Amino acid sequence: MTIPDPIFRPRFAITRASHVVLTVSDIAKSRAFYVDTLGFVVSDEDKATLYLRGLEEGCHHSLVLKSGTEPICERLGMRVLTEDDRDLAQAHFSKTGLPTRWVDVPFQGRTLHTADVAGTPLEICATMATKPRRIMDFELFHGACPQRIDHFQVLTHAVRPALEFYMAMGFRLSEYIVNDGTEDLRAVFLQRKGNPHDIVFVNNAGPRLHHAAFTIPEVYHLMYICDLLGRNGFGSNVEWGPGRHFGPGYARFVYLRDPDGHRIELFTNHYQTIDMEDEPIRWQASDLNTGRWGPQPPARWLQEASTFAGAAIYQPEKMEPEPAYAR
Repeated sequence: MTIPDPIFRPRFAITRASHVVLTVSDIAKSRAFYVDTLGFVVSDEDKATLYLRGLEEGCHHSLVLKSGTEPICERLGMRVLTEDDRDLAQAHFSKTGLPTRWVDVPFQGRTLHTADVAGTPLEICATMATKPRRIMDFELFHGACPQRIDHFQVLTHAVRPALEFYMAMGFRLSEYIVNDGTEDLRAVFLQRKGNPHDIVFVNNAGPRLHHAAFTIPEVYHLMYICDLLGRNGFGSNVEWGPGRHFGPGYARFVYLRDPDGHRIELFTNHYQTIDMEDEPIRWQASDLNTGRWGPQPPARWLQEASTFAGAAIYQPEKMEPEPAYAR
């Protein structure tokens, strides 16, 4: 497979995956799940919205929960380095023929709403209100002790166009998965912040959000949070794991479904991909079962995901089953 050349000095600097905006049916129940059980920090809240962050995050929010009639993902947030970068991003998306508009978003600087070539709804900002980092406030640690947002995984049949689009903006390909014996792309793992990925695109009906992922401090938190979820009435929300990714990222993980079915991954940290010598790692789908222990992911992990706001899901009449790879 021909991989686009990395662009080490793009025209504008996207720095990282920043935040995700989800709608939920019951704010109180979502608060019991995310705050009282998982341990997210509340930055602000009202009757209709929860703004949450991890313990090490100084920016106002990485997870926004909004009251709504249907559980959807409204936006995936990306940060740029400066306001000039934000304006250059607007010009780039507009020139590419993608919709752009400026919006006012609480606790964020001037924000750009747009979409990528796969149909993923994005919001891009350069600044956000700050709150004290709680990483040294050990008395506040509970549940899984979520640290920070790390990445998103998006389902789409536009994997190759997404690869080319994001690499043209300076993202680097850290790993990719192909069908056995071919160069047909199953998944691409793209990063800006120097670890394996900020956004992942996986071949499946979409565009849909498969999961948003947050780091946790230690492996034992994976087991402990499952125990606590069971004690707090959320035992059936544990979907897959705890386990180990014998594939992209290599991390230990657990996947959870929130009360509205949105999927969250909690995982221990993974390796760095900062140096220019780092070459993308190629996986065949069958490689990902080598060394696997524990159960395969359930069928719903492979096929279910959160609908994006305003997105029409493309689902061909006959789609070959997806392999049991995970990230």
